[in-house]
Amino acid sequence: MTPACVQANIRPPYWRIPLTLYDSEAIMFPLRDENPTLRTPIAVISIIAFNVAAWALIQGFGSGAALAQSLCDWGLIPGELLHTARPGTLAPLGEGLACRLEPSANSLSLISHMFLHGGWFHLIGNMWFLWVFGDNVEDAMGPGRFWMFYLLCGLAAAGAQILSNPGAAIPMVGASGAIGGVMGAYARLYPQARIQTFIFLGFYATTVAIPAIGMLGYWFILQLASGIPALQEAGGGVAFWAHAGGFVAGLLLVKPMHRPELLLEHLHRGRYPGDFR
Repeated sequence: MTPACVQANIRPPYWRIPLTLYDSEAIMFPLRDENPTLRTPIAVISIIAFNVAAWALIQGFGSGAALAQSLCDWGLIPGELLHTARPGTLAPLGEGLACRLEPSANSLSLISHMFLHGGWFHLIGNMWFLWVFGDNVEDAMGPGRFWMFYLLCGLAAAGAQILSNPGAAIPMVGASGAIGGVMGAYARLYPQARIQTFIFLGFYATTVAIPAIGMLGYWFILQLASGIPALQEAGGGVAFWAHAGGFVAGLLLVKPMHRPELLLEHLHRGRYPGDFR
């Protein structure tokens, strides 16, 4: 059985937000990279299509009832999956709605949660990050391996978030963890690739080109710094440990899953892939 979506007069959690590089004073957002691809990113395009299709067909373009029901039915709920949350527990979703946990978990949620989102900004932000960084990673793997890599990173991200709060009753959704893995792979494959980045500092905004290792390294450190205090929070919020776990998985998995002959094409064309000796 899957959790039921019910009316509930309880305080909603904060919605998760997408993979933006942010803190209280500065925002960094990638606009594009200076790292052309050699092939059409078939896998990246298909993953984006799956996410958009889920948003339209399962989540009703974010309409209240359809969105809440999708989170209850297909979101990943650690406390239910591990039986660490009491059946009947109400997990607030906002707008007077909540998920009522059932005794048995939907194991498919380990995969399905990667293709669901909490709002338009969440979906668009995640898909933009996937588009900026995913095409070059797919270039080094091929579409089939990239799909497998993406799902493995998403599972590793989910595992990291579950370990951070095994009893959580709030549904976890979003492609952020899997895309974190893509970012980790990009940082290792193309550390010196220049990323055109929009930076907002208080009242000052500018665009600069930053090496991928600098931008993505900053993002990873920010997830760790934000994740530690998040361990003390019982409610919903940003899945920082999923982001960090996915990034580490991407760093580790990219070596066995890349295809050396495809990376050599980049090297021969003057690109600067990482050291995989």
